[in-house]
Amino acid sequence: MGEAPAFVVDDLYESCGNGLDSVYCDRETTVVVGNSKYMIGGYDDSTFSLGVKIFDKSTGMWECPTVLGTKPTMSCDLWAFPVGEDRILVIKNSSMTDDSIWFLEVDTPFVRQQRNMLGSNVVAWSKGVRRYPGKPIVISGPSGVGKGTLIAKLMKEFPYMFGFSVSHTTRAPREKEINGVHYHFTERSVMERDIKEGKFLEFASVHGNLYGTSIEAVEVVGDAAKRCILDIDVQGARSVRASSLDAIFIFICPPSFEDLEKRLRSRGTETEEQIQKRLRNAKGELEQGKSPGLFDHILVNDDLDDCYQILKSILGLDECADNANQEVEKKIVFPMVHSASKVGSKVYINCEATDLGNTLKNSYVLDVSSLRGGAPGRTRGLDLYPINPYGGFANGVKHIS
Repeated sequence: MGEAPAFVVDDLYESCGNGLDSVYCDRETTVVVGNSKYMIGGYDDSTFSLGVKIFDKSTGMWECPTVLGTKPTMSCDLWAFPVGEDRILVIKNSSMTDDSIWFLEVDTPFVRQQRNMLGSNVVAWSKGVRRYPGKPIVISGPSGVGKGTLIAKLMKEFPYMFGFSVSHTTRAPREKEINGVHYHFTERSVMERDIKEGKFLEFASVHGNLYGTSIEAVEVVGDAAKRCILDIDVQGARSVRASSLDAIFIFICPPSFEDLEKRLRSRGTETEEQIQKRLRNAKGELEQGKSPGLFDHILVNDDLDDCYQILKSILGLDECADNANQEVEKKIVFPMVHSASKVGSKVYINCEATDLGNTLKNSYVLDVSSLRGGAPGRTRGLDLYPINPYGGFANGVKHIS
């Protein structure tokens, strides 16, 4: 792609010239991606969220697809731009950037998978965010292998770098259990619907109740600028591996089965029947843990300190010190968006606000060249920075490329 002509901030307020492509919508807008035409806007009657329709060339009519993911609330106006052949960037007027930038996925791997499963047209929403804390970590291993101790050492040494997702369950809360802290307590019908819509990474039925890890629960940890640790069994790891989550999979195993049995018995907290049950489960997990393509790393926990150092090396923490004063990304307030224009992978956003009768103008550059993740979770990796109103661009950028 060649360079677009250089221009300064004032040019952005004049028009959509300089080779820029701008799409404005009062209430609805139509965007063409590939061979399909998508209408975005209005609202879904049941959820008061942005509606989506697809033009069917064979019938000459608009159809309503199955819409997955967390849906953005309706907006009085919005801007939409195609990003590649698989998604549409949507910018809606909102007071905070964490609710301003969304992606409608129309042909991503997740959408194609759901389309094949449901046998109907499918699109999926994903909220766009800037923060990328690093890949989540899936740690599995049989009971007694020491994975809990290894995770505890990580959390102690790097308390501001890692966090746990909060699981969902359909069972009733027990005494002193707090919703959203110990579990997300939910109705069975709600959880079954979310599972069907692909919102869960893994789930299982235990004693008649459903338990599971939702994608949203993992994303919330990332929103807090922390890497999520999932301590789950091998079957759960297999489900996560088959999902859309891009994670690091680590299996912890003992030096021998006999050593594992000694560790379980040394606890002195379980009956013989409970120990035998754990040993049976451990044998199955050890066999499954060696399945090709399931785990990225297999660590033998023979010496705890040595195993911990290897774990840190895998996670790139050899010489990393946790920053107790970690700067959490501040939400940038968007005044009313006045116009938005796109060239290449950069979108230029112009905002206006009135203060004491004076009109204030602000401009931002949104770079969508390094996107990560997507529906049914977040789309991360956005780069957003202000344009210097006194000439040129921020971050040393002097022209669009």
